[in-house]
Amino acid sequence: MALWIPIFLISLAALVKSADWFTEGAEELGLFLGVPSYVVGVTIVAIGTSLPELVSSLFAVAEGSPQVVAGNAIGSNVTNIFLVLGLAAILGGRLCVSREIVRIDLPMLAGSAALMAFTAMDGTISRSEGMLLLAGAVIYGFYGIRISRPDPAVRAEIEASVTEDIKPMRGRLRPAVFVKLVVGVAVLYFAAEYTIRSVIELSKLLGVGPDIIAISAVALGTSLPELVVSIVAARRGKLEIAIGNVLGSNVFNAFAVVGIPALIAPLPVTSTVISIGLPFMGVATVLYFFMAQDREVTRWEGMPLILFYILFLGKIFDLF
Repeated sequence: MALWIPIFLISLAALVKSADWFTEGAEELGLFLGVPSYVVGVTIVAIGTSLPELVSSLFAVAEGSPQVVAGNAIGSNVTNIFLVLGLAAILGGRLCVSREIVRIDLPMLAGSAALMAFTAMDGTISRSEGMLLLAGAVIYGFYGIRISRPDPAVRAEIEASVTEDIKPMRGRLRPAVFVKLVVGVAVLYFAAEYTIRSVIELSKLLGVGPDIIAISAVALGTSLPELVVSIVAARRGKLEIAIGNVLGSNVFNAFAVVGIPALIAPLPVTSTVISIGLPFMGVATVLYFFMAQDREVTRWEGMPLILFYILFLGKIFDLF
């Protein structure tokens, strides 16, 4: 226990940090290649913050623990809405929800959660179901970028945020970009491998299933990028980005983080994930859907979200 807990914590921290390095490098490379900064903001950022979930899920399949995948994705989505959005609303005072989010992202959020839930309810996510989920990710990407017409103010806010965070040099690609990409990929590989190994070993030592650790500790750890991005955005007053980051990440988790590993091997879904994870994900999605209809999430609405997250953890560990 004294060996594997530090390995788990260090690996998880390295997993999150390496994903951040890779995302930063990919963002600047995208801008250098002429990709519009708005597209960089709504695609690479959302995908990058979900990289820890995706890579750790792929390694879970490779290490013979595919039951970790569904728990990781569902736990991360629950954490994103209850904890991340809750804290962002409390710290920001009020999260403004744009017309585009209500019109595009919220229906996609509800659809992705429903599709993943229905594929998982029978206890297995098959390869064919994985193809459906991955198709959903492709549809979401094209719909969000090519069909939607964001409000000019929202678009300008996202573009300014991307430029501020990356600070690209005009006409030049810094050597640090390649360092971030290469080092990010290398660290991501080993960090994901040892994160999953430590989950397997800790589950044996604690006498619980790997899915329990995945839906709680791993989900919380891999949601740290969303937590950091959203809290920083909320504190800076960039409240649209705080919401858009979480919603885009949740849709990507439901569609791609589950869909891609399912193409490699069928994913078993444990009884704990079905009986606790899926209902809480459904409640989180429905609750947020209705909270956002008046196009704002207030500090007072954020507080119950935190209480729901505490209840979620309590149910997982049978404390309530």
